[in-house]
Amino acid sequence: MAQPAAPQDSLLELRDLARAFAAERDWGQFHTPKNLAMALTVEAAELAEHFQWLPTGADHELDARKREGIRHELADVMLYLIQLADKTGVDLRSAVLEKMELNRAKYPAEQVRGDMRKYNEY
Repeated sequence: MAQPAAPQDSLLELRDLARAFAAERDWGQFHTPKNLAMALTVEAAELAEHFQWLPTGADHELDARKREGIRHELADVMLYLIQLADKTGVDLRSAVLEKMELNRAKYPAEQVRGDMRKYNEY
């Protein structure tokens, strides 16, 4: 069964939670765009680590511990991404919608269906 769509303001709610969390700890001084981008990269690598050496990373290859680790790393990635967007003034929802339109033009479904090549290879 499909999950209900998140409210459009759910990213704003998460942004506000991340802002409050950092403010309570006086961490804003460390949350520069560079540091947040680096932290995001580290968390993405930690996420990838859960899939390392698995044949595909399909659900049947994951135990409860791996699923929990993946869930936590995805949360870390999302939090750093939201904080980086906040610090750089990027509206993530608008950016995603804009990028999807660019990708529609770059990868027309009727031309690329079932083809994994990059747009400049077909």
